[in-house]
Amino acid sequence: MAAPVVITRPEPDNQRWAAQLQALGHRTLSLPLMQIAPSTHPQALQALTEALAHWPHYRALMFVSTNAVRYFFAHPLVQAAGIAPATLAVRCWSPGPGTSHALRAAGIAPALIDAPAAQAAQFESETLWQQVAGQVQPGDRVLIVRGAEPGGGTQPAQGSGRAWLAQQLAARGAQAVFAPVYERHPPSANAAWQAQLQACLAQPARWLFSSSECVLNLQQLCTPALPGLWQAHTALATHPRIAQQARTLGFADVIESRPALDDLHRCIQSLA
Repeated sequence: MAAPVVITRPEPDNQRWAAQLQALGHRTLSLPLMQIAPSTHPQALQALTEALAHWPHYRALMFVSTNAVRYFFAHPLVQAAGIAPATLAVRCWSPGPGTSHALRAAGIAPALIDAPAAQAAQFESETLWQQVAGQVQPGDRVLIVRGAEPGGGTQPAQGSGRAWLAQQLAARGAQAVFAPVYERHPPSANAAWQAQLQACLAQPARWLFSSSECVLNLQQLCTPALPGLWQAHTALATHPRIAQQARTLGFADVIESRPALDDLHRCIQSLA
């Protein structure tokens, strides 16, 4: 029997990914390595309030993830401002197919959505910029809807895709405005979660990572780890930065794959 695939995404994406992979014939285990919640930090609320003060004078809205879509349109401040997907007329930028799907599901007209080409090597800010750079004019504002940094920080960490995108906008004479609407937290390592972890460690498994933060959370929650704990397991990483983090954790076998479902399916099949 093929080794199971451990889905590390937060809920509800964890269940969605598991269902999709199961439909393709893969056995899966669930171990969410991140929790997502609405951002309630005063700094984040103030940043969103200031961002909405410029509405509707934005060239585009850039949503960094499916959670950015969910938590933006559900936010009380956004709803109080009368912003609804069905009436939106501004361009919506998406870094990949998951976010594009969330935008369509929310009610955004497909014609308003810009995203990397379907066959792009990576789904990220760099490949998105190739599609949208021509839209930007000096003096434009682009609203980047994202998660808050740890401690409620409203600016993205240096080296992140959001910071890179802000630099490209600035070079065009435009301004990035950040709207943090959700927070990321390590999972609650309660008895039920620990039981899930032990089930994942009981046999060689293929750990699917789509976030470096999930790898870091696993490292912290499994410290002190047994020597060679991850040697029998394989890490499937959807970005080179995530792959490097998995190697640092101790996975000897790390395989990179595009985050598209078909690519992940073929990658897992190749390991059988």
